[in-house]
Amino acid sequence: MSRRVPVPAGKLPRAGGRALVEFEGKSLALFNVEGDLFAIDDDCPHQGASLCGGRLEGRVIQCCAHGLRFDLRSGYLLNSTQLKVANYPVEVVDGQAFIVIVSEESVP
Repeated sequence: MSRRVPVPAGKLPRAGGRALVEFEGKSLALFNVEGDLFAIDDDCPHQGASLCGGRLEGRVIQCCAHGLRFDLRSGYLLNSTQLKVANYPVEVVDGQAFIVIVSEESVP
């Protein structure tokens, strides 16, 4: 089962931008990379530092605490599949963006 969380209009980042979206006590980081939207948990899986404020290079976000770099598309640490930040698809319907949260029970 999945839920579509609407992104408030004022939170939708322009190209090259980012925004924090709060959802049921969670912070999600939303990035706009050349018109493509990517959403990830804002907490670095290493020690929980915020990823939203990290250095963004293309589709790669670098954690400002320890420098770990994650691919926004896959969520994986660059050059590794050992560490991953949760990532979520983003859909745009009639100009409204939605972050799609898939419940863990429905993940195969």
